[in-house]
Amino acid sequence: MATSSSSIVAGVSVPRMPFHYFANNSNNNNNKSRRSRRVSFNRIPILARSDAISTRFQSFNPPTLTRRQPHEVGNAALGFCKKKSYTREQRSSMFAHRHTTFPVSEQSGCISCSLNRRKTFPSVKRCIQRVFLDNSAFHLSEHSLGTTSLKRHVPYATVGPDEPHAANTSWPDGILEKQDVDLSYTELDRTDLKGFLGSELPSHPKLYRGQLKNGLCYLILPNKVPSNRFEAHMEVHAGSIDEEDDEQGIAHMIEHVAFLGSKKREKLLGTGARSNAYTDFHHTVFHIHSPTSTKDSDGDLLPLVLDALNEIAFHPKFLASRVEKERRAILSELQMMNTIEYRVDCQLLQHLHSENKLSRRFPIGLEEQIKKWDADKIRKFHERWYFPANATLYIVGDIDNISKTICYIEDVFGQIGLENEIATAPAPSAFGAMASFLVPRLTVGLAGGLSHDNRSSNNGEQSKLIKKERHAVRPPVMHDWSLSECSGVVKPPQIFHHELLQHFSINMFCKIPVNRVQTYGDLRNVLMKRIFLSALHFRINTRYKSSNPPFTSVELDHSDSGREGCTVTTLTVTAEPKNWQSAIRVAVQEVRRLKEFGVTKGELTRYMDALLKDSEHLAAMIDNVSSVDNLDFVMESDALGHTVMDQRQGHESLVAVAGTVTLEEVNSIGAKVLEFISDFGKSTAPSPAAIVACVPKKFYVDGIGETEFMISSSQITAAIESGLKEPIQAEPELEVPKELISPSQLQELRLQCKPSFISLSPEVIGTRLHDKETGITQLRLSNGIPVNYKISKSEARGGIMRLIVGGGRAAESLESQGAVVVGVRTLSEGGRVGNFSREQVELFCVNHLINCSLESTEEFISMEFRFTLRDNGMRAAFQLLHMVLEHSVWLDDAFDRARQLYLSYYRSIPKSLERSTAHKLMLAMLNGDERFVEPTPKSLQNLTLKSVKDAVMNQFVGNNMEVSIVGDFTEEDIESCILDYLGTVRATRDSQRQKEFSPILFPPSPSGLQFQQVFLKDTDERACAYIAGPAPNRWGFTADGEDLFKSIGDISIADDAETKSGMLLTEGKDVGNDIGKELQRKLRCHPLFFGITMGLLAEIINSRLFTSVRDSLGLTYDVSFELNLFDQLKLGWYVISVTSTPGKVHKAVDACKSVLRGLHSNKIAQRELDRAKRTLLMRHDAEIKSNAYWLGLLAHLQAASVPRKDISCIKDLTSLYEAATIEDIYLAYEQLKVDENSLYSCIGIAGAQAGEESTASIEEDESDAALQGVIPVGRGLSTMTRPTT
Repeated sequence: MATSSSSIVAGVSVPRMPFHYFANNSNNNNNKSRRSRRVSFNRIPILARSDAISTRFQSFNPPTLTRRQPHEVGNAALGFCKKKSYTREQRSSMFAHRHTTFPVSEQSGCISCSLNRRKTFPSVKRCIQRVFLDNSAFHLSEHSLGTTSLKRHVPYATVGPDEPHAANTSWPDGILEKQDVDLSYTELDRTDLKGFLGSELPSHPKLYRGQLKNGLCYLILPNKVPSNRFEAHMEVHAGSIDEEDDEQGIAHMIEHVAFLGSKKREKLLGTGARSNAYTDFHHTVFHIHSPTSTKDSDGDLLPLVLDALNEIAFHPKFLASRVEKERRAILSELQMMNTIEYRVDCQLLQHLHSENKLSRRFPIGLEEQIKKWDADKIRKFHERWYFPANATLYIVGDIDNISKTICYIEDVFGQIGLENEIATAPAPSAFGAMASFLVPRLTVGLAGGLSHDNRSSNNGEQSKLIKKERHAVRPPVMHDWSLSECSGVVKPPQIFHHELLQHFSINMFCKIPVNRVQTYGDLRNVLMKRIFLSALHFRINTRYKSSNPPFTSVELDHSDSGREGCTVTTLTVTAEPKNWQSAIRVAVQEVRRLKEFGVTKGELTRYMDALLKDSEHLAAMIDNVSSVDNLDFVMESDALGHTVMDQRQGHESLVAVAGTVTLEEVNSIGAKVLEFISDFGKSTAPSPAAIVACVPKKFYVDGIGETEFMISSSQITAAIESGLKEPIQAEPELEVPKELISPSQLQELRLQCKPSFISLSPEVIGTRLHDKETGITQLRLSNGIPVNYKISKSEARGGIMRLIVGGGRAAESLESQGAVVVGVRTLSEGGRVGNFSREQVELFCVNHLINCSLESTEEFISMEFRFTLRDNGMRAAFQLLHMVLEHSVWLDDAFDRARQLYLSYYRSIPKSLERSTAHKLMLAMLNGDERFVEPTPKSLQNLTLKSVKDAVMNQFVGNNMEVSIVGDFTEEDIESCILDYLGTVRATRDSQRQKEFSPILFPPSPSGLQFQQVFLKDTDERACAYIAGPAPNRWGFTADGEDLFKSIGDISIADDAETKSGMLLTEGKDVGNDIGKELQRKLRCHPLFFGITMGLLAEIINSRLFTSVRDSLGLTYDVSFELNLFDQLKLGWYVISVTSTPGKVHKAVDACKSVLRGLHSNKIAQRELDRAKRTLLMRHDAEIKSNAYWLGLLAHLQAASVPRKDISCIKDLTSLYEAATIEDIYLAYEQLKVDENSLYSCIGIAGAQAGEESTASIEEDESDAALQGVIPVGRGLSTMTRPTT
């Protein structure tokens, strides 16, 4: 169930969705799909990360309005997002080399953490797309620091006419370092080296593996984060690949019926446990995240969790009623996920795996077959595949007694299937079944000689043997490998045309067997590939940044896919349709350059050093890795046959192999990966497994309008070949700054500014306010900038800092609509500070392991830095912040690119059902206020470089800014940095520069726009709807100017109990209890009253929506209620999002309205409130050790624009949730406008027979300037089903 992402964090309003500095990021979810299928090679397998966020570079990421937390996607402008459950939604190799998009005008970040980065996989359970993207964000550099793993791009040496090193000699001594030195690693003699590289990597010391007599494998890993909780995942080694021709989708159907039909799982819901399930090609996974015990339970919850998994996997009840219910849900899910992204995904997989069943066994299944199966048919598939010897149980969490845990496993699962199984061990390896399909081979024994029909024979003895063989050797997936010895005729490029595509995309695939990483030599090869392949992205980006590039993005991905059973290297090029040939030519040319000349000595030194620094940082955080991340890592590694090591072992192993790496070997092993592109067409080169272009049917031409897009396979081949003929030159070295501010410059700043701390307010004695309970210190600088910091040891040697500036898009005037969001984008596109080029700033970030992002929302601009305390990393981050505030460079060409990106994004709205539906709703609900939707072409054309610069920089006023820092630093170090780099910012307290916002008003009721529809022409039918209405902001202010605290403050506890007859304050407790009354009074007088009660209300409504609209009525697969509660703006709104079919969507909307309005007729029960409290409090407890979470708690603590936020909003958070009563929830509910005149809804319908008005309401006169954008690419969406709940 989804809830407001900000409900648990008091006063947090700045989204934390990472975007890259100098990177054209796109929030167009299109590009996410293919990367989602596997873990990046950017991360060494042995290093399980403590973070679960992973982002990738996209060509253009228009900003988002909603408060997004890690693991969330959603509709930005509507202010809602869907939380992803802690599900391991994707299985792939940590050895995968994931190089993300390198859009031309921007840059990625850091290789340093890339090797060890964990990938969080977007599920096929994609949330409704973020349709109103009003935040602009950019990353100065991206590194995996702290608890967040971010997709990184690795900057490398630049080349071309604008070489930054050409002007470097004039800078002060000590500022620059030239990285062209040789690596000084200890060398081993050849014999010793061979022996060392052939030795096995160490195994994780705490990982316990075992197997029951019935063949069930189990794995136990004690892990203390989060405390008093554990993960239990039952993985059945059966998926869509095991389905017969008439069973397509039946594995997914079983997942639904078994999971949601379990009564024992339902009993866990009241304990604070979370559960979900998903299906992919080879696996079906049921997982439960649970506390170890509860206040109400006498003992461990582990036996109850295991019992629930036992019922789900091995003893499901295939009731006809449940089958019908889930059939409806799956059919709705099928339509919901059938977006253009999913269809592109399917096309890529169909061509990549055309020789095997992967191309025609997508887990979601076929609609016509799903409609036919009865319970008997489903039960037979279950009997064939669901038995202990074909499953693995994973338990990771706060478990102290391994022996006791094993006894629990044996008691629950030990007797299952013994009467049907042979007593001998089924396989020499406990995990042989998982990995055997990775390197396809001929089947052996009985199973290998049987047809599918024979293998599913009902003969008893034969069935016993089959099951054993099934566990020992999985049916192979035969691949046609892209190997030089297998080289043959190159397959012609395949072309996928569709009217919903806007841009050109091409994917060149190379497919090879997975190379298991089990020795030091294997790990060394991974490291060398990582260093080599990273260079391509930075080079392409920097080489073409100064001109209008022919491409939108170029991405090289080299990664293992456990789901697909192979390693895939992919070159993906996206471009405007008119530039597609030049884009291909440039990409191929750069691949050739890297293959022919290799990386430079400086590149090798720089990125090897960065990788080792990041590895050391991860090793130091070994005790702070969450259970779900450790589990994810272990499951991925096992699926691919890689050795599992902990973070400390991983770092030691990496250091050991780094000392043996040579430049020649790096270039040699890396060149082999690129041969399928660089030597395309040669008889000695491996042939691409597939070349797939996804293109629009029509594209926009300046001065002409929509024109047919014509392209042929021969033209694509010719474009590739032309890139092979382009002249190439070697890459020169680049000088990288050691510092952005030299000691002499800093000394001069100190003398000029005389920075100091001043009193926070007249009431506060002294210059610092320290709270011992929370460890929070509040300071205020003499230039007016307030600072909050907290020393935290949770993330060893790591830190995070955020600058929040009041204003955001709400500060835009009628004459400058879009100025803030385009201004932030302009700053991103330029990427320069002071005399330093963008490339030098990014490489400075690489060397210091700094990750920075800049974002704009409706009410704030924020800049966030993640850094390590090693090698003056914190001081470097402060230097960067100072330079951005004081010496940002605004460039005309950057402004032009930013404006064109938003123009392109606006034109893409009519091609998205979700975005166009939400766009129409937002315009209606907010009276056409453009500050909450994308700027129109007319507004964009009215902007100038000066207007966007002023719109952004005028908000950077001393007392309008607030800086918060959390990390493992000392008081002396942090306050020194604050004084040196924030105290010397020439900020002013000139309040005249801050303009009053134009009022944000809901239209008078009724407005005549309460109900609207959007129609989209499409080959397939789909439908979605949004229902929205006014709400107060987090602090009790409404759009009408009312302060709700004045009204609720007059309500006495006794009077309230009388007026709300029938609403019990508690069940079975004394209503007149003095303590209870006092707690309730405290809550109602607390500034966070509405933030607390609205969050609980959202949980309750979400639960009811699922139970009613999804489960009982079967009208949808996906429905959620979200709140967007602002902090500075005096308003908020709620949104219900629902997906359905065109025939059911109107009923689904009516059902959602009925649930929303039915809280008075169907009273909230105490158990509902208790469950909501447990959910939010457990989420709080799970995240409280995260630096990023504390940073959110600190937000607005001293902000003048959020006057009600104080330290009590942090200290009292837990007690406030516990004190909330049903009466309090109803007080919050009364503030939601749910009557027919206040509620707005918009239904979107796509299909061949949809109405003709799909684009008329959005399209305007187009600009004559060139456009840039992104297109949907990928093959991740089709490889697995969405989480069941």
